[in-house]
Amino acid sequence: MNQTGIYEQLITQLVEHSLDRESFFVGERSLEAAEAATWLSRFLTRIIEIAMDSVPNSDNRIQEQIGLANTIVQWLSTHIKDAELITENLLDSQGKILTALFDKTNPIAADLPKYVESIMPITGLTQSELFCGSNVGTSLETEIKREILSSDKIYWLVSFIKWTGIRIFKKELESFTRSGKQLKIITTSYMGATDAKAVEFLASLPNTQVKLSYNTNRERLHAKSYLFMRDTKFHTGYIGSSNLSHSALTSGLEWNLKITSQEIPHIIKKSLSTFETYWESPDFEHFDGQAPSREKLSNALQEARGNVNGAAPSFYFDIKPHSHQQTILDKLTVERELHNRHRNLVVAATGTGKTIISAFDFASFYQANPEAKFLFIAHREEILKQAQGAYRGVLKNSNFGELWVGNNKPNKYHHLFASIQSLNAQLTAPNNTLVLSENYFDYIVIDEVHHIAANSYRAVLKHFNPQILLGLTATPERHDGTDILSDFCHVIAAEIRLPEAINQRHLSPFQYFAIDDNTDLTQIPWSKGRYDIAELTHLYTYNDQRVMRILQSLNEVITDITQMRALAFRVSKEHANFMMKKFTLHNIACGVLTSDNSKEREIQQQRLRSKQINVLFVVDIFNEGVDIPELDTLLFLRPTESLTIFLQQLGRGLRLTENKECCTILDFVGNSRPEYDFSSKFRALIGKTNQAIDKEIKQGFPHLPLGCRIELQEKTQTMILKNISQATLNKNKLLSLIHNFAHVTTLPLTLINFLHIYPHVTLEDIYKVKVGKFGGWSTLLNAAKGNELKPELSPELNPEQSTLYTAYYRAINNRLLNNTSFSYLRFMQKLVQAEFSLANAGSDTKNSELFALMAHYDFWDKPGKPLGFDSVKQSLLALNNSPLKNELSDVLSILLERLSVNEFSMPTVNKVMVDNSPLNMHVRYPKEHILVAFYDSTFAKKSSSREGVLTIANAKTELLFVTLDKCEKQFSATTMYHDYAISPTLFHWQTQNSAKPQSGRGLNYIKQKENNKTYLLFVREQAKDENGRTMGFVNFGPVDFVKYEGSQPMNITWKLKHPMPAYLWHETAKLAIG
Repeated sequence: MNQTGIYEQLITQLVEHSLDRESFFVGERSLEAAEAATWLSRFLTRIIEIAMDSVPNSDNRIQEQIGLANTIVQWLSTHIKDAELITENLLDSQGKILTALFDKTNPIAADLPKYVESIMPITGLTQSELFCGSNVGTSLETEIKREILSSDKIYWLVSFIKWTGIRIFKKELESFTRSGKQLKIITTSYMGATDAKAVEFLASLPNTQVKLSYNTNRERLHAKSYLFMRDTKFHTGYIGSSNLSHSALTSGLEWNLKITSQEIPHIIKKSLSTFETYWESPDFEHFDGQAPSREKLSNALQEARGNVNGAAPSFYFDIKPHSHQQTILDKLTVERELHNRHRNLVVAATGTGKTIISAFDFASFYQANPEAKFLFIAHREEILKQAQGAYRGVLKNSNFGELWVGNNKPNKYHHLFASIQSLNAQLTAPNNTLVLSENYFDYIVIDEVHHIAANSYRAVLKHFNPQILLGLTATPERHDGTDILSDFCHVIAAEIRLPEAINQRHLSPFQYFAIDDNTDLTQIPWSKGRYDIAELTHLYTYNDQRVMRILQSLNEVITDITQMRALAFRVSKEHANFMMKKFTLHNIACGVLTSDNSKEREIQQQRLRSKQINVLFVVDIFNEGVDIPELDTLLFLRPTESLTIFLQQLGRGLRLTENKECCTILDFVGNSRPEYDFSSKFRALIGKTNQAIDKEIKQGFPHLPLGCRIELQEKTQTMILKNISQATLNKNKLLSLIHNFAHVTTLPLTLINFLHIYPHVTLEDIYKVKVGKFGGWSTLLNAAKGNELKPELSPELNPEQSTLYTAYYRAINNRLLNNTSFSYLRFMQKLVQAEFSLANAGSDTKNSELFALMAHYDFWDKPGKPLGFDSVKQSLLALNNSPLKNELSDVLSILLERLSVNEFSMPTVNKVMVDNSPLNMHVRYPKEHILVAFYDSTFAKKSSSREGVLTIANAKTELLFVTLDKCEKQFSATTMYHDYAISPTLFHWQTQNSAKPQSGRGLNYIKQKENNKTYLLFVREQAKDENGRTMGFVNFGPVDFVKYEGSQPMNITWKLKHPMPAYLWHETAKLAIG
């Protein structure tokens, strides 16, 4: 083996022996359990093919090859002790290939051999093929006709459909659908390219369903996929560039790849699964061919072609919350019901649907309180009109609400969309005749709530005291230092993260370039979380070399600087003026906005919008009011220390506008101080991931939002990774912060106070650090005092105390950090307050006995008897230790305070064990808690369950444990799509490899209803989180069997009795759009 390059192959003994590890770098990774079967069988396929080909030529060669194949099957059957493997897979010695099987009774055709020949695809059913419109070979048009006639189900997914394309297959489609077979087609009104006649024809066919996306600004479906499913399991498909048009299918220079389930089954499965996910998505609406559907399609096509009737509605889709919006609504419910906070702040970038979220939230309140008085406050008439339209759409009431702004005066004061100017003028007028009591309005929304510091807003807030006050803003952290959180219970109730909004097409994608600017910031003084502005200004203002680097990068990255609309963030006025002069010298039209010309804000914005200038230099304090949706470039010419401000600035360039492909971001990065937080910045750009941020960087950011890209120069990447490494909270850094605590506050040193003073430190950071054998807050405090807990060196730490430290660390780190159940955490809190006495804890609920056993296993992780305990009561009392108990009390308070998911009872299934279970829906539990809840772990015996399926025999119940990402270290196309959500209520699950539909567990799944069996679904993202902790499972609750496909394994679709939690949709719905 001497060819250098990259490989992906199993290392054989010979290869291992021949690798020269001294002379060559040898890249290798371990084979993961979830992918081993696929890798090894693929390897054996090649070996067996070589072996078969080596059988000598003779008259009996085929028989000898068949005999060799049967010998292998017999050996495997003996080795794995499966007799059925022989009976099902021994080859007949004649050496024939089955090509058709049709009933002679009531035959499908008079001449069956001729019929089979006419419908069999020329390229067969087992081999892939590329159709590229060349003169040689079979035409795509001819092949698809045969595919149609030989299929049992057809699923097509195309951007648009032309009548000239449908006309080609008209006869075949009519024959197919009239024979009782199923045709499903998904398409769109994108660009008005679809012909209404084609869609109407398809909808008129029997056994045919058509779905369309009218919301093409958000979806922009470009996929072209033609799937042909057969009951014989010989599925085929075509994926490529051809839409359903005559030119694309016949004479166009189009490439289309034929795929088969026999050769690349995982691609067929993924294609089918993606189609099913799209089909269940509310973004695609059923077209039934009736008059309302035809009118809706006609209007959408006219609008897409630009022939818009001004009187026609501007959208044709129902207003429903998307998953990220539903997550916000769920969090608002938790804030009010769990934390009793009714003054709530929602933070989201402009354009992400804040107003729609408030409308959905009010709709729920309005339904429960139909007499509710409502007030929506904003500072611009345009915002108020848009808000009124959004509320009317959500409430399906075209008369809801009145405007109170400018010349618009309300007739009543029940539901108002009022400007702060009109409202305040009325309330403060000397001759005011309108008297509204402080509790007149039940629900008040304040848009752009960062203006709340203004006196006009203060008067309104002082006057009214509604049941619910909802603030909306993209700017929670004001540059003037004003604290807006004090009006909202000092917390941000919910945030729409940028990655979620980009995935949902509410914001533009970004291309982010981190560029080394050859400056050294390590010597710049750092105070109160930021660099010294004067020192930064001095470093940047007299640095022509840095300016040239910036100009060079602009020329390299930007297509045409004269067409660019860029906002550039500067350190100070001096820096802004310096950069404007330098850019002007290089013929780049630019302007500046500082305190010296703040009255020119609108003028400067308009100049940039119209491209009179291509760059507008702004200083932090003056960029807050800059609102230019057309911005396509952002220049970070200074370090942005605050993550909140960074995201606010980023959001200015991510507004969606027509013809805006993406926002280009150039971030000029110097050699930074270790205090500068790169980690949080990149985490915010990536979104939710359970992978360490340094691994994301090294892998090239594989989990970015759709259409986004981050590019780090090699030197920049090295510097950033070094910075992240230095900033990682290890033992020494935490001990240093503990030592420094008394110098920054007079508060007592408790865990809660420590995390409050150092907000960048999380509870998880505290517990991932170990000092010697032990971990946790008490251990760190001892180490800070110089008393590192080492049993062999510390006579004051006896074996009993050592056991307690271990038990507490295990309970907190391994179990409680993995539990988001309010009822269980509250039980633990009461238990700690009662000094671990069950009798004094007042735990007389039906769940207290099982909760107590869960607590026993949280701390001890073993049955009671081997530990010397006669009862759970005794084992819990043994935990009563003051310092550790205080630590646990703080941990529980923090965990309860940060809960963001509302738990509720599982749907009733008429099974005593399930209906009385202490487990609630949509919250996360360690697997050990689930095993206790179903009595698989008892005080006398710990469960030995390690499988993904657990049968609770005496309850006719089966627990399904699903890990979504089975190969954590390496992407695996073959395991990634085993288990995923098709829709909020449908879940695709792959059984164990032994399951067959004819017998055993497989048959039980199919006969669930007849057997009165209950299946409960528990889901987690992956086995370990980024800190190496075993992740808990989220309770999705009871599921019902819908359908299955395949055997050994079976692919089953379950229907959830309650929709899955919105906060897990992105991870669970792997094939959904956004």
